[in-house]
Amino acid sequence: ELMASLQSRLQALWEEQELVLLEVRECARWGEELELLVQDLCKPNEFERYLMFIGDLEKVVSLLLCLSSRLARVQNAMSRMDGNTEAEEKQSLNERHKLLSRQREDAKDLKENLDRRERVVSGILAKYLTEQQLQDYQHFVQVKTSLLIEQKDLEEQIKFFEEQLENLEQSIP
Repeated sequence: ELMASLQSRLQALWEEQELVLLEVRECARWGEELELLVQDLCKPNEFERYLMFIGDLEKVVSLLLCLSSRLARVQNAMSRMDGNTEAEEKQSLNERHKLLSRQREDAKDLKENLDRRERVVSGILAKYLTEQQLQDYQHFVQVKTSLLIEQKDLEEQIKFFEEQLENLEQSIP
């Protein structure tokens, strides 16, 4: 019964993931249209700034999400430590926790820098785009970011349920 429930939940997550991937593809097409518009209207150096910002947006958000999920897994492992946990394992987890915490703080600094660059790019685009086009650009950035977050969240949930199912299957003789 539990296995059937896990399989059902996994199936629902895979279906949701497919819908999100459709949205990601649609957002990518939207981004391509926006890119052509910006290329037509802006100076080459301004267009380069736009391209760098959009490319870095995905990289920085993905990095932050990845580091946060890895840190959460280490924190979960640390919360399961008890008197029987070997000193070497405790030390390893503590070192990984410190390293991931530092890396996440660095990634937060990158995100703050990216936010400043977004304001610069918005200022550039405000000179060329209509109010509606500028709102569309800002909405695109928000949608792109939220889809990245949703994608990562679904990947994490799927991974969790797959692990649960695998552990359950292995525990049955």
